[in-house]
Amino acid sequence: MPQHLAALAFLVLLFIGAPGQAESIKIPLGQQGSELARHLPQRGQSQASVLHQHGEPTKRHASVGQPPITRWDYPEFTVYFEYNHVINSVRQHQRQHP
Repeated sequence: MPQHLAALAFLVLLFIGAPGQAESIKIPLGQQGSELARHLPQRGQSQASVLHQHGEPTKRHASVGQPPITRWDYPEFTVYFEYNHVINSVRQHQRQHP
């Protein structure tokens, strides 16, 4: 029994230090995609307006469901349309190499 307690105590001490090994990356809220967010298509914008502002998308997905939801993919973001108007624009994750 004392060997089990010693082993348990060792494991507890081992895992207490584990969280200290993790790397924390903190990005201030003001720097999280703010530059690109200004250039994303805005809610209510028409498909024609998005085409004029951003050009032809990399890929156009067929409409799905009712009401029809359409998705256009651009290199840095994706635009979702309901009928012919933007309902959401989402920035795509861009891996940064240190």
